[in-house]
Amino acid sequence: MKTLNRIVQLIVFMTLITVFTACAATQKHESTGQYVDDSIITTKVKAAIFNEATLKTFQINVKTYRAVVQLSGFVDSPQSIAKAGEVAAAVVGVEKVENDLVVK
Repeated sequence: MKTLNRIVQLIVFMTLITVFTACAATQKHESTGQYVDDSIITTKVKAAIFNEATLKTFQINVKTYRAVVQLSGFVDSPQSIAKAGEVAAAVVGVEKVENDLVVK
């Protein structure tokens, strides 16, 4: 009976450890709060780019991971690349901008 009780305790302990580590953020995964924050930043950056008259017509993709914004897509000039980076960096919550835009 004592051995069975120890086995059950061990199984419960291992299950709890697994559950708690699965909910924690890791280097490759975001917590729920981080995901929501990044979604808000992405939306704000997309809106800021859309509201910028010189960038409105271009296909600029925005992704955010842990407050780092990645811009990708095509624009018509190096000035548009720089402007998109400036607009994204000006959004509240953005820590860094990785500007991977390409002139077509």
